[in-house]
Amino acid sequence: TRLISKSVSTFKIPEIHFPLVGQCVHSYYIDFVNHLSRAINILPPENSALLARYFYLRGLIGLMQGKLLNALSDFQNLYKTDVRIFPTDLVRKVVETLPPSDRSQADHKPELKRLISQVLDKQREITKVDDHVKNFALPKTHMQLDDFVKRIQESGIVKDIDTIHRLFDALTVGHQKQIDPETFKDFYNYWKETESEAQDVDLPPAVIERLDKNECVYKLSASVKTNKGVGKIAMTQKRLFLLTEGGRPGYEDIATFRDIEEVKSTTVAFLLLRIPTLKIKAISKKEVFEANLKSECDLWHLMVKEMWAGKKMADDHKDPQYIQQALTNVLLMDAVVGALQSSKIIYAASKLSYFDKMKNEVPMMVPKTTAETLKHKINPSAGETLPQAVEFLLYTPGQLDPVEKHGDAHPKLWCALDEGKVAVFDASTWSKQHCFKVGSSKLKCMAMAEQSQVWIGSQDSIIYIINTHSMSCNKQLNDHRSEVMDIIVQTRDSLSSEAYSCSVDGTVIAWNISTLKVNHRFQLPCETLTSIKYHNGRLWCCVGSCILVVTTNGFIRQKVKMDEYVRDPLPSLLSFQLFPERDQVWASCSGSPDLYIWNMTDLSTPAQKISLQDCAEITCMMKVKNQMWVGGRGLSQGKIKGKIYVVDAEKRTVEKELVGHIDTVKALCSAEDRYVLSGSGKEEGKIAIWKVE
Repeated sequence: TRLISKSVSTFKIPEIHFPLVGQCVHSYYIDFVNHLSRAINILPPENSALLARYFYLRGLIGLMQGKLLNALSDFQNLYKTDVRIFPTDLVRKVVETLPPSDRSQADHKPELKRLISQVLDKQREITKVDDHVKNFALPKTHMQLDDFVKRIQESGIVKDIDTIHRLFDALTVGHQKQIDPETFKDFYNYWKETESEAQDVDLPPAVIERLDKNECVYKLSASVKTNKGVGKIAMTQKRLFLLTEGGRPGYEDIATFRDIEEVKSTTVAFLLLRIPTLKIKAISKKEVFEANLKSECDLWHLMVKEMWAGKKMADDHKDPQYIQQALTNVLLMDAVVGALQSSKIIYAASKLSYFDKMKNEVPMMVPKTTAETLKHKINPSAGETLPQAVEFLLYTPGQLDPVEKHGDAHPKLWCALDEGKVAVFDASTWSKQHCFKVGSSKLKCMAMAEQSQVWIGSQDSIIYIINTHSMSCNKQLNDHRSEVMDIIVQTRDSLSSEAYSCSVDGTVIAWNISTLKVNHRFQLPCETLTSIKYHNGRLWCCVGSCILVVTTNGFIRQKVKMDEYVRDPLPSLLSFQLFPERDQVWASCSGSPDLYIWNMTDLSTPAQKISLQDCAEITCMMKVKNQMWVGGRGLSQGKIKGKIYVVDAEKRTVEKELVGHIDTVKALCSAEDRYVLSGSGKEEGKIAIWKVE
């Protein structure tokens, strides 16, 4: 691990050598403030943590002097230097006790007015307690569906609402649709017992050697007679094997779920009895495995089929989360059978056979081109009660700095979700590394301002600045007055120099990245501003139904209009991209399957139109090599799904049509032109990783 030596700075406060009388103390405070102001003025902006301490001290002295507005301005500066030391309670008390004259002055200073409303809003919010910290108590009354969902989520058994609905159906088979406290208690206790039993499974070293590193046994059968000897059938997330009994317990392979060809529940005659038997045929083995599972046979039949179907779905859709989901379904089936006393017990458990039913009812075929191009899928909402829409994706390349902490050096994928949530994945393994929250509103945009900073624009009008080493937000920019829609970084000689942010009300702000000061700002004459791009010293701004080309000071130089395709009212532009190498501007409109392409060198010439087949709407675009990847939604196999069209920019023809999402493709980003990542709407909320040809 890398040791960071924290530098200590010394600030010499003015000496006290006077009688403690009002006039002397007053002069001392003035002297103290002057000392601090000098220190602030000579300190370089990169030293923001020390600057923050000086502002904090000067704010405290301002309070002692009774200069409340000066003090609030100093505390306001902590947002741009180090928000971690912002004294929320103290500032709130100051705000609540502001005399009317100060309050009216503050209302005329936008940054102070903003600070006051933020502090008072926060007080009204009073952070809600996370439901994980609730002490779960078993219910004492009958539960209808909604109450049951809440109780199961609080218990920590499962969070996903659709799964809990299926569990409710299973536990109420043959009864009225409510669950009594006794049934809930039996189910909960059985779940907890099997959970601890699974953790206590003691496997011999020779067996452990045959399993993968993170493979665990989740279910063991009773000791049964099989055609491979007597033993217990063990189920992991990957395979079935027989834990043989006798002198030395051993391992007999049955099949991995991927290798299963057929599963049958049947009976075998023994003397005058017919014994329920499970038969499993593996693709790679000639011999069929047979186990006399007796009373456990029907349950194991259900469980193996569900895991087999889940594995097939996971392989077809390159989405390992389906296996996790199938495993949860199987463990819930087991607990339902353990908890219920009923003749319809297997029918009840079958209510949880989600993937097996799916496989039998509507085989979800993955189109050939999609299967060949799709590398992997990940779920940023794993563990949430419902999937969340992927609002924005950002890829940040790895660091080459040899003193980086291990893991910091890897490239990262940043995923912005609803309610201020951000999930960060290691882009070399696609494993989730961090999850944090900035504000509680929808996040709209992200940009890497410099190697150690990611800026995130929010619907709450704040830009949150994330330190990429500590993965914490210790600075924020509060200068916008409405939803922040886009952030772009202008680079000179491959170094970040200036960032531009825009808000929906038409405000564009240019920032000095190292000092976080506003270089300049301007207001565009428009109702809505949705995105901006920088090219050749000009800003291209998407406003309603046209694109304005403006100088960096906001003077309009050109206008790209939709006039040649007049619909009344003019459709609003949903997305646009610049393709400078080909002198092209690409755009799409709401509710339309058409792409419009203008020539940058002659914007007065009407755009060329490309209509995408079976497309309902285009929501996002991404330039990759000589292609434009276009995301949206459209028809596939008779259903509306999220689609990506890969368009050759030179020929202006569709090279590939990819169907990897159930819901609209909302976000696209490129990983160094080798992969494209797409994120979908809230019906699915997953990220697909695509190979670029």
